Amino acid sequence: MTRTMRSLMDWKDWNPDEVKELLNFAQIIEKDRFRYQGFLQNRTLVMLFQKTSTRTRVSFEAGITELGGHAIFLDWEKTNFKLSRISFETHYLSKNSDLIMARMKKNEDLEEMLSSSTVPVINGCCDKYHPCQALADMLTMASSQEKPIEGTKLTYIGVHNNVVNSLMSVCGALGVQLTLVCPEAQFIDESSRDQLLTNGLLTETLDLGAAVKDADYVYTDTWVDMEFFNDPDYQQQKEERLKLMMPYQINKKLMEGSKAKIMHDMPIHPGYEISEEMVYDERSIIFNQAANRLIAQKAIMITLLGMNHQ
Repeated sequence: MTRTMRSLMDWKDWNPDEVKELLNFAQIIEKDRFRYQGFLQNRTLVMLFQKTSTRTRVSFEAGITELGGHAIFLDWEKTNFKLSRISFETHYLSKNSDLIMARMKKNEDLEEMLSSSTVPVINGCCDKYHPCQALADMLTMASSQEKPIEGTKLTYIGVHNNVVNSLMSVCGALGVQLTLVCPEAQFIDESSRDQLLTNGLLTETLDLGAAVKDADYVYTDTWVDMEFFNDPDYQQQKEERLKLMMPYQINKKLMEGSKAKIMHDMPIHPGYEISEEMVYDERSIIFNQAANRLIAQKAIMITLLGMNHQ
């Protein structure tokens, strides 16, 4: 591909029409999962994991397989990325693949990969953004209601993290009304936040009752990064975080009288950000949300390779 190739770091780098087109394409695939079987025959996806993963690895590997391609899994700890420059290793990878998906701890390392690659790079998650999850979230919302996604009311309750940043950018592109209940922030993408505010699509509050009252969807995420949750060296910070966040748990009392569908991007820590009974509540669409990662990844890969012929 030429240097005008499209990659995916976050949705703020795509214009709204491109995001809408991609969501529409994902909905086509959702209705006929194997419609594009063999579409990426002989294409190779390299998957580099510096962070732990369940859904990202399974959905990308299953997705490229169903499309007729092949996935190569690379564990960061067992590669020479640890011994050499990211740019050198990435340049090599792009000579032997058609796509690179990287799940990295630091966004700046992902940006270095992007600048060194001659094939599209997909952000499989980093400390600042999680765009693949955000597309799956929008697909889940769009396919679980009859009305258009524009104007839908989404309430997120939890720590302002990478998931929230990508939700802000994708909601801005699709016209989704986003309410944030975030008593603590890890990293806030001010450009996406400002754009949402300018367009009248963002509400920030700590009033749980008001935030849930008129919501179509209520969404939460882990309060503590999955890689630190059971780390003994992180226990003090974990205890402080849990003490702050416990009043913001999604539970039966909070959701009483609400018709909002319940979302969580997984992995789930029941008894913390969400009570276990809410995971299996009739309003929960959590497992459909997770399953939609596969559909979203297929739409992303086909589109980045310029083969989106709906």
